Amino acid sequence: MNRIPTFEELQQDIAEFLRKKYGVNVQVGLHGNPASAGDASRSSEEAPSERLKRVLEFRMTPKEVKAYLDRFVIGQEEAKRALSIAICDHYNFIRECHRNPSLQEAEYTKQNVLMVGPTGVGKTYLIRTLAKLVGVPFVKADATKFSETGYVGGNVEDLVRDLVYQADGDVELAQYGIIYLDEIDKIATPPNVIGRDVSGRGVQMNLLKLLEETEVDLISPYDPAGQMQAALEVQRSGKLPRRKINTRHILFIVSGAFTDLAEIVKKRVAKTRIGFGGNIERGDDAEYLRQATSEDFVRFGFEPEFIGRLPVHVYCHPLTVDHLFEILRSSEGSIVRQYEQAFRAYGIEVHFEEEGLRAIAEQAHAEQTGARGLVTVCERIFRNYKFELPSSEVREFVVDRALVEDPEGTLQRLLSDPKFRQERIGHLALQRFAEEFRRETEISLHFDEAAVRALVERATQEGITVEETARRLLRDYGHGLRLIRRNTGQDTFTITREVIESPDAVLSDWIRRSYASAQQGRLEPGTSDESV
Repeated sequence: MNRIPTFEELQQDIAEFLRKKYGVNVQVGLHGNPASAGDASRSSEEAPSERLKRVLEFRMTPKEVKAYLDRFVIGQEEAKRALSIAICDHYNFIRECHRNPSLQEAEYTKQNVLMVGPTGVGKTYLIRTLAKLVGVPFVKADATKFSETGYVGGNVEDLVRDLVYQADGDVELAQYGIIYLDEIDKIATPPNVIGRDVSGRGVQMNLLKLLEETEVDLISPYDPAGQMQAALEVQRSGKLPRRKINTRHILFIVSGAFTDLAEIVKKRVAKTRIGFGGNIERGDDAEYLRQATSEDFVRFGFEPEFIGRLPVHVYCHPLTVDHLFEILRSSEGSIVRQYEQAFRAYGIEVHFEEEGLRAIAEQAHAEQTGARGLVTVCERIFRNYKFELPSSEVREFVVDRALVEDPEGTLQRLLSDPKFRQERIGHLALQRFAEEFRRETEISLHFDEAAVRALVERATQEGITVEETARRLLRDYGHGLRLIRRNTGQDTFTITREVIESPDAVLSDWIRRSYASAQQGRLEPGTSDESV
């Protein structure tokens, strides 16, 4: 039977909840009476927290910010440039205001951002990465969850309160945070609305106050937790103090797909060109969205005052197969790292070949969901691998194009055919050997299928790795192939089974023939499908 908590325990639980949710520290006394342990706001004498110091000392240049984004986000060059400038301008002004409080009264246009682009192109990831770089709390929400009143749906002021929660109750840090509101195009006011639009224009007008500068109560009058906090405060002091946070330095970033906006831009552009007697050039929707102006957004259904508070307009383009491939191969946040870690937890090493990554990118592009398609495709490919391989003898496998295009067939061969497993790993090992050889000699090696099988067989017999076997058999080839290159200019060579079986004899024959070619004044063909 569960024990019923005491009144004192309940008060302790409530105090802990209020501290995390609203930044209010309440201490329960000996007889259960709450005693104040400090205000949510920071006094001027109190030293700033380490997180706040980091924000106030932010001094990166736009180029440095973009270089940081390049590590995580592939493509979107225009968006990364615009966001880097906006972030630097915003937090440079905050730093100067903190150093010189008189600047608080100076006229300043906050660099709030409006982002346009289809789903899955990295809009959220960009903003989350920027918030992490600066060190500020970050809150993301969908605009569709809010209503004008807050009775049905959320209240936009809850976004600001959530910043305090993300800042662990540090109100001063929270007032420099970033609020990201997605699906903003869904609160545009349709032209055929009759009567009051509480989920469209009403939300826009409420957001308008936050975008500029307003005071927000940390306790929502409609939140039961707020009522509990109020009761505790009244019990302690006999009055209810007003705790607020100012939105002057909170950076707001909104985004949406704006699927119908392109048609509005087309009409405006067509009218302008016809008016000047020009020809109307046809372009895809992406090109038109890039040309969208504030006037177009107003026609789309936004209030002029609302759009006016979002001076920075950023367009994110759809992702191509090449973009998706680079995300997999180069991004520090690539899902490939996640799958490597997932299999490594079972003692299994997974190796991704470039052709395998490109095949994944091609399938993800067909999903038409941007980078999210990468997750969908990888889940489809590797689900049964995660289920079957941890209970099998397989401790290493290679993701190549064949596996991506036929995951089930490849899985069954991995489980049932040890020779197949060895050859797949052999291919990967020899690729690594060839890359190392090229770095050292500037000469490229290509191993044909027969050579791979021969090396795998020999490595298995001798109980060493395929790379060690190749390194031992071809130990003299670095010097020998340099001689051939000097004589003939050839810098690409095919390693066949004959080379593996008689490496010294074949190399001697190649060198002899290269000297003969040089004396005859002709160059030996340098293609990879022809041995010297």
